[in-house]
Amino acid sequence: MNKAVLIAACALLVGCARGGAVESAASAVPDWRNVATPADRARLRGWRTAFVTGLNQARSAGHAAEIAREGPLLDPDAGRTARPATGDYRCRVIKLGVKGQGGLPYVAYPPFMCRIDDEGGVASFTKLTGSQRPVGVILGSPQRHVFLGTLVLGDEKRALDYGRDHERDLIGAVEALPDGRWRLIMPYPHYESLIDVIELVPTSPTPEHRPG
Repeated sequence: MNKAVLIAACALLVGCARGGAVESAASAVPDWRNVATPADRARLRGWRTAFVTGLNQARSAGHAAEIAREGPLLDPDAGRTARPATGDYRCRVIKLGVKGQGGLPYVAYPPFMCRIDDEGGVASFTKLTGSQRPVGVILGSPQRHVFLGTLVLGDEKRALDYGRDHERDLIGAVEALPDGRWRLIMPYPHYESLIDVIELVPTSPTPEHRPG
């Protein structure tokens, strides 16, 4: 495991993310491309195809009105790369498209609470409640900010190291929307949908939370 992977894997662990090991990341935050697995880099490259195909499936199944109501959240071209500010957010997941036969091409889940933290130079994203909780880090490059994480299930207290279980690995692009919201788009998740879109709305909007 090289230094970049070690930093990212450490940051994915809730206890370690607040320990001294991540402090070294402040001076050498890794480029996400040096941390992501080849499979996840391929998933992210196909994000727009997943987004458009998922939207088409959902519209064909009669969900055009719901999609239109979401405005820029479900517009593939509305976002710009940015790192959300530290703080609490009200989050929502919308799943678009289906793999194979069966399943629902459009599912919008109720809101939940999530949080962005600064872990000594590396931002982290954590879903705070529920039986499936994404947790991970947000790493930047000149082109985009990328979430790399794993899925915490049930009553598990710690996340697996990123890259240890490919079915738990998560990758997504973090984007600011023009209406003050943010989104995390995760193409080709291992279960159910073609793309998951997570909406992030600051619970207490301040100038710090505004894209800019």
